[in-house]
Amino acid sequence: MDATFDTHEVTNQVPPFAGRNLFDTDPLLVRIAHSVFETERVSGLAEFGGQCGSSEAFEMARMANRHEPVLKTHDSQGNRVDMVDFHPSYHALMRRSYEAGLHCEIWDSDNAFGGDRHFARAIKMFLSAQCENGHLCPVTMTSAAVAALRHQPDLDAVWSPKIRSRHYDHRFLPADRKTGVSIGMGMTEKQGGTDVRANTTRAERTDNGMWRIVGHKWFFSAPMCDAFLILAQTDDGQSCFLVPRHLPDGSVNPLRLQRLKDKLGNRSNASSEVEFHGSGGFLVGEAGAGVRTILDMVTLTRLDCAVSSAALMRFALAGAVHHCRHRSVFGGPLIDKPLMLSVLADMALDVSAACSLVMRLAQAFDAAATNENEAVYARLMTPAIKYWVCKIAPALVYEAMECLGGNGYVEEGDMARVYREAPLNAIWEGSGNVMCLDVLRVLSRQPEALDVVLSMIDADFGQKRETVSDVLKKLALASQDDPGTARILTEQLALTAAAAATQRYAPGLASEAFMVTRLGGQWRSTYGMLDSRFDGRAVVEAACPAA
Repeated sequence: MDATFDTHEVTNQVPPFAGRNLFDTDPLLVRIAHSVFETERVSGLAEFGGQCGSSEAFEMARMANRHEPVLKTHDSQGNRVDMVDFHPSYHALMRRSYEAGLHCEIWDSDNAFGGDRHFARAIKMFLSAQCENGHLCPVTMTSAAVAALRHQPDLDAVWSPKIRSRHYDHRFLPADRKTGVSIGMGMTEKQGGTDVRANTTRAERTDNGMWRIVGHKWFFSAPMCDAFLILAQTDDGQSCFLVPRHLPDGSVNPLRLQRLKDKLGNRSNASSEVEFHGSGGFLVGEAGAGVRTILDMVTLTRLDCAVSSAALMRFALAGAVHHCRHRSVFGGPLIDKPLMLSVLADMALDVSAACSLVMRLAQAFDAAATNENEAVYARLMTPAIKYWVCKIAPALVYEAMECLGGNGYVEEGDMARVYREAPLNAIWEGSGNVMCLDVLRVLSRQPEALDVVLSMIDADFGQKRETVSDVLKKLALASQDDPGTARILTEQLALTAAAAATQRYAPGLASEAFMVTRLGGQWRSTYGMLDSRFDGRAVVEAACPAA
């Protein structure tokens, strides 16, 4: 007997998460923005949040990661071209971020956000990274490159006006023929990795004002950028150079792209290996002071790493809450089940703390030029904050994926892509151990830095917290004799600052629960550890209110 199969109605599936304003649906971010900006400025941020959360933007993100960059070393006639082809969705994402000024607005003299430009940009980066994080690699590097270029005023005068342009121009042309440019970076080599002192790439002065560079880079980020800041050895030591894709006469600089990295995540963004075959470059800063010069760029990229990791956490939490509100199990909404609610609430505490902490750091960057205490905060806390925020992101995104069950593990949704993206920021621009060493380095050069930061933390708490301060001071002393304990110091410092930042921006139930559970000495290694002392539903609703 023939069987007739009708199409069955699909029930109990969650509606798409896309199609929402990522700013308006984030009460904490709205509160943080209103703490600094008047309504007109906040409205502009909300408009950008709508762009980033639209169904069209999410589809572009999916397509840019599904259709990965392709290396084209030669053309059809066999000529060497060393180019990378991107899907149109990647260019569309780049265009949106450029029009929003994410690559340049901290350097604009007429910036509408005035002295809060780092803070405003951090909010927009937080929104953009929730949609698609890969394209933000060249955006971040372009913005940060200006800090290094300012060590060489003649180069800065040539390149910064092009950098400040809001036009995204991906054409492969000499920079002086383009309406806008992007800047990449290459520091590490095969034999050294993080230890850039082991770099063997050499640069020799020529008689035309440029340097001739021979060597390689193991990670050469965003190879279709118009120029790159790299490190190379000179007779004076490690030096910083700007290496353009095109030479001053318009010819193509001999940069030989060897292959693109086949990465776990960050698939939309091209990371490559490169060889310099007598490539031309311009010295940036003093010869022999290359590490110090390029670190001004690296410091800014570390802020972006922390912001984008916090953004991935926020996206994962919001997606998990959305799923649990609309999915029915065992006779009722999944979010009503006590165990699930406990998990979501526990996650919400870390998301709120991470968001508060990176925005606090951005404010320190803004104030550093005129307030020495804020400069100290930025100096000490940048590595500590990057360490903690970037390290907790993968675990939180995984927990969010588990909330979705099998639907979170398939590529049709967004959670699998976000999960593969999550470990990256903890590795780029200095892995965890490097961040801990940087914390120790700051304390060794400026022993009073910890007292300065602790006094600022106390101000946010509204009272002096002797126990916390004593613990951190003891850890700092112990780490001087035993650097192997630096992770304990760094994590505890970040957790304490996170609690203070949450108290600054969102005092109440969430900040109290974070302090008790994260600073109270209770052992915990997974989410879902909130007990009945705290109203888990109120915590979740405060972070992700029902539409």
